[in-house]
Amino acid sequence: MIEEENNTTGNKQTKTMEVHQPIIENKKITIFRKELFISLFMLFFQQAISQSPHSNDIAMIKSNRAASNDAITRHDVDGIAKFWLDDFVQVIGRGIYQTGKDSIVASWKALFNSNSQIAYTRNPEEIIISDNDTLAWERGEWIGIHSYSKGGNYAAMWIKRNHNWMLKAELFVSLKANDQQ
Repeated sequence: MIEEENNTTGNKQTKTMEVHQPIIENKKITIFRKELFISLFMLFFQQAISQSPHSNDIAMIKSNRAASNDAITRHDVDGIAKFWLDDFVQVIGRGIYQTGKDSIVASWKALFNSNSQIAYTRNPEEIIISDNDTLAWERGEWIGIHSYSKGGNYAAMWIKRNHNWMLKAELFVSLKANDQQ
């Protein structure tokens, strides 16, 4: 309510003026909804942008690495070698290297026959896909169990062939000596 003075009579009159409170509240709600929508949209958009365009490739390489680790644990040389190209190169932690899938398969079989408890795990820390989606770099840490070494660092080169990621080369460096070997 608002009191006004009548200029002609000098009497104060009380007039009732409607305050449009519901309209103001509706405008506030509408503005809040718009701000909320924009905020949620920006959050979703940022999430979508922050996803790497190579997410599927990275996931595939991680899956291949996990399957390879599992095959090593089971001493399944064919399961390990299924990710190797025919001209695969491997440098073990002591600096000894071999080339060719068949030669390296024979070495793994001999290793498992001579040491039934040996196992290795490779834990990827970084995977980078080339800008043309044909090559990948993997870097991480490896752990040796009942081996000449307790582990160290490794790097791997992956090549995409027929939509599958295959290993071209692995380099292992032993950084943790095994005092019992």
